Amino acid sequence: MTVIVTDTGFVGEDWNAPIVALADIAAHQGAVDLSHTDDPQALSPHLADLKLIRVAFPAFNDGRAFTIARRLRMAGFTGRLRALGPVIADQYAMIRRVGFDEVEIPDDLAARQPASQWAFRANWQDHHYQARLRA
Repeated sequence: MTVIVTDTGFVGEDWNAPIVALADIAAHQGAVDLSHTDDPQALSPHLADLKLIRVAFPAFNDGRAFTIARRLRMAGFTGRLRALGPVIADQYAMIRRVGFDEVEIPDDLAARQPASQWAFRANWQDHHYQARLRA
């Protein structure tokens, strides 16, 4: 099982359609998985039809998925963007700033980092250096 993390805390999975790999994009039903090595440009012809893109973080210290998320948002994707994998609560603010809407973490990570640790970082829009510089 997995846990979905949003700004409101831990929530259950609400996506019911299949999520296909990039190689199977022609058969998508609104959702696709990207690995940290996939080129998000490959989704360009499909962005308007996709409702959910899940981008894999193979490890908390591999930041390539941050770049993929930013590139997808800059390409005009407005649907749900989900980080998938062993992301840690300390990374939540950055995940939200680059364009992810939510994080899907394994149950064991959720047990080690309860909802309160994620909620502490849910005010990601107010507490970052750029906001302090503008004040």
